[in-house]
Amino acid sequence: MNGYLLLITAIVGEVFGSSMLKASNGFKKLLPTLAIIMGYGIAFYTLSLSLKIIPLGMAYAIWSGLGTALTALAGVILYKEGFNSKKFIGLSLIIGGVILLNLGGVH
Repeated sequence: MNGYLLLITAIVGEVFGSSMLKASNGFKKLLPTLAIIMGYGIAFYTLSLSLKIIPLGMAYAIWSGLGTALTALAGVILYKEGFNSKKFIGLSLIIGGVILLNLGGVH
């Protein structure tokens, strides 16, 4: 399987799991808690598989950077968290950093 497809799956799993943390109310709600376990399970499993193909530095930079940015966006969309110019600039810098790392070839 394509390493980047595995990495995208890992990112989606991590964002899903992270998004469910708030919904779990401190692990007091069963279904969101199970969703967290599932999301992180998928995330770490597929991340580990992607590391057979993609160098660790590159994969982790993409996984953590895009995961952070997408989780912040999920907070804005799902939980109606505020979005302002500072948040936009911060997310843009995270995404820009991931792009620069890829262009720079973190191998």
